[in-house]
Amino acid sequence: MKILLIGATGMIGSRITAEALGRGHEVTAATRSGRADALPEHQALTVLALDATAPGKVAQAAAGHDVVISAVSPPRDGSDPTAPLLAAYKSLVEGLRTAGAHRLLVVGGAGSLKTASGQDRVDTPDFPAMYKAESLAQREVLRLLRAEVGDDLDWTYVSPADEIAPGERTGTFRLGGDDLLIAEDGTSFISAEDYAVALVDEAEKSTAIRRRITVAY
Repeated sequence: MKILLIGATGMIGSRITAEALGRGHEVTAATRSGRADALPEHQALTVLALDATAPGKVAQAAAGHDVVISAVSPPRDGSDPTAPLLAAYKSLVEGLRTAGAHRLLVVGGAGSLKTASGQDRVDTPDFPAMYKAESLAQREVLRLLRAEVGDDLDWTYVSPADEIAPGERTGTFRLGGDDLLIAEDGTSFISAEDYAVALVDEAEKSTAIRRRITVAY
């Protein structure tokens, strides 16, 4: 399978790259700079520079790929990230349509997952303030996909658990839908490595078309 991964060098993107390469897939790693110093050298890895806000460039990059994975992150300079993140995803969708690409997986956020109270996690009183703006922006991306993307694009939005961090690849986790997954000890966690396993599983199997899934221990 030929995969275009946009945002390949971040904490999650780099692990998706490693997971996909480890399974024998060809990966085109797209970064803003065209550099991927954090990624290992691999004969099935190609690196290119890509501005995700330019639909024509996205279309050129996506052509010939079976799957496009977006790990695009919003600005983290203290400004409101919603408008630029939505602009990037509108550009991405336009570019994929132009290229005739049909499969998109989005590295999403956990803030839009439903809690036991019925609230989205981002709207609960104890949601960490430092992550709120980005979580609200990620929720708008999910709303955009649900409201404006039709049958021409097979998207899947993959939310992590409430907490995600570098850890171990165990290959053992739970999958859910729109509800926040909580372990018996009250925590909600997934390693970035196992998140990557779940996302590449979905890329291979396409079992969650035009809907959101979540992964947690």
